[in-house]
Amino acid sequence: MKAAHGNPRKVGIIGCGNVGATFAYALTLSGLASEIVLIDANEKKAQGEAADLNHAVPLLQPTRITAGGYADLAGAAVTVITAGSAQRPGETRLDLLQRNVTIFQSIIPRVVESNPDGILLIATNPVDILSYAAWKISGLPHERVIGSGTVLDTARFRHLLSQAYEVDPRSVHAYIIGEHGDSEVPVWSLANIAGMRLDEYCKANHRKVPALDREAIFHATRDAAYEIIEAKGATYYAIGAGLLRIVESILRDQGTVLSVSNYIEQYYDISDVYISLPCIIDRHGIAQSLCLSLDAGELMAFRDSANLMKTYLEQLAL
Repeated sequence: MKAAHGNPRKVGIIGCGNVGATFAYALTLSGLASEIVLIDANEKKAQGEAADLNHAVPLLQPTRITAGGYADLAGAAVTVITAGSAQRPGETRLDLLQRNVTIFQSIIPRVVESNPDGILLIATNPVDILSYAAWKISGLPHERVIGSGTVLDTARFRHLLSQAYEVDPRSVHAYIIGEHGDSEVPVWSLANIAGMRLDEYCKANHRKVPALDREAIFHATRDAAYEIIEAKGATYYAIGAGLLRIVESILRDQGTVLSVSNYIEQYYDISDVYISLPCIIDRHGIAQSLCLSLDAGELMAFRDSANLMKTYLEQLAL
């Protein structure tokens, strides 16, 4: 199915650090893209990454991979932005705010000038605030500005639940919503395996699962990045896979439901903020943000998370 603009299989990547390079490698392995353009402030780094990836192409699917400039983004179906100041050990995502907004004010206008019809996928942290900033700076419809949001947190959550229940993580359906960060919200009330709530699943299958420590699982989900950063300096494999999954839904027009950061309008009286909810993603970007039936505690926590994001946005005066 052909996209509505440019090359339906061309992808731009801005930022060739750990996340950008890992995503570029995953994208090359997948064979999804016919063309990949790498851009970095350090042009030599982008050229090196492109050369290394090109040497893998004879063993994979044909893909044109180049290191270029912003003009080379023309016609790209999606441009993935991973550029920005890195998160430091012990630093919260929100501490990154002002430094990365300044970087975006330099990057985003040049992307849109070269590719006004493409989709922007933001991965730089703090991703919810920077997705909102990218939308404001770009002037694009909010459906075409997507943040990677809690797609990674949701994957971590499902992984931990799969370990507790000893099932394939792909069979666990559960979401983390809200901020991609400390105020994120686990939706326990809707978590299920094979359509059965967690307790129902155990009873129906006579499973003797140890008492589930929900607080411990949530803390392990929420704090995973801090632990990984302390251990090895950065996280990049799982978010690279998450970005690939989002881009796949765009390039293949799949209509996949993923927990991404998107612009919220009148969701439980919450408006004018980017934050994560399950969304349907297709070749046009965000096709629909889904309204979950949250319990009272989850709704209160989600509102608190949204209000925290709005507090930071007000300080930026975007």
